[in-house]
Amino acid sequence: MGRHGRFGGAGFTLIELMVVVAVVVVLQTLAAPALSGMVNSMRMTAAANSLFSSLFFARNEAIKRNSRVVVCKSATGSACAGSGGWEQGWIVFHDVNNNAALDAGETLLSREQTLPDPIRLTGNNPVVSYVSYTPMGTTSYISGAFQAGTLTVCQQSATPVDARLIVISSAGRPRTVKTTVGYCPL
Repeated sequence: MGRHGRFGGAGFTLIELMVVVAVVVVLQTLAAPALSGMVNSMRMTAAANSLFSSLFFARNEAIKRNSRVVVCKSATGSACAGSGGWEQGWIVFHDVNNNAALDAGETLLSREQTLPDPIRLTGNNPVVSYVSYTPMGTTSYISGAFQAGTLTVCQQSATPVDARLIVISSAGRPRTVKTTVGYCPL
């Protein structure tokens, strides 16, 4: 028998074990940023898809009910929010009296929870607070003027960052666009 007995050279030396541990640490260090970026990208895509689905749902409900249906940002799930971003959540409701506010007797159709940090969802001026669908499936303000705008989903950053845009046309149809924005509100 050799110097290691019946089993030959079973096991690792301390140096071999240290080399393996060092390689694992280096690989983990290189993979962590890529994994983090992938997770954030998936969160943005999920948030954009969620709002996109809510907009399509509201449009279909407005046509089906032959009445106005509104999507508005909402932290409570029971009233539209007057401030803050869409990341606080949103609601979809049947707006019987055409005032873009959930009132007693109006049906709450859907509610979306708060988005995870550091995801931000902001609307430009035409859609900063709500999106309102008419019985024809088009978007319009409660005043009757047409409503078209862009909602931006991004990760908080003071520097350029990937984003998803939800662009709502004057015909009320939303579409998503991948882009890079100069910054994302902190």
